[in-house]
Amino acid sequence: MSAAVVSLEGLLGTRRVWRGRNVQDEATPREAQPTGHAQLDRALPTGGWPAGALSEVLVGAHGSGELRLLWPTLARLSTASQRVVLVAPPFIPYPQAWEAAGVDLHWMALVRAKGNDALWAAEQCLRSGSCAAVVCWPGNADDRALRRLQVAAEAGQALAFAVRGNEAAANPSPAALRIALDPAGWHILKCRGGLPPARPVPWPALG
Repeated sequence: MSAAVVSLEGLLGTRRVWRGRNVQDEATPREAQPTGHAQLDRALPTGGWPAGALSEVLVGAHGSGELRLLWPTLARLSTASQRVVLVAPPFIPYPQAWEAAGVDLHWMALVRAKGNDALWAAEQCLRSGSCAAVVCWPGNADDRALRRLQVAAEAGQALAFAVRGNEAAANPSPAALRIALDPAGWHILKCRGGLPPARPVPWPALG
């Protein structure tokens, strides 16, 4: 397996069935991982991203708001000197935009890889225990590949985000959380610890 890892700062110069559980049933409560969006946190049973787990973000097209959703979390982690990794993004990230979103580029890395290499790289980063969050674009990954990412996130106690096309919503997924983005808001399709809300969470107003 091979993958090239590039610092974003340098760019400036150039289980088969998932079963829902009540949060109170957790033997060892995990630290909350707020999304940075108050309305979304209130809608999620855990009060934020499921810790040490895979979250799927389903979009109609790249650039449909997935970064706007994730930036507050990535900014919070990176400014706390915790490593964040992007694996096989569809476009080269624009560093100035990430900085404007509050992300500390010193604590970010970019992995350039394709296909199975990208999945392997994301799994290794998650499992390493040295990454706070990994964002990947796994394309047409099957259930087995997604389950490996979920298990790796649990092993490394990292936040895993898989950005996929919204057609994937028709297929089952081992992810602890699935959110579909469209102009109406953020549709929570599945969430660990409770039932998804009936209505979408509206997009926050631009500051």
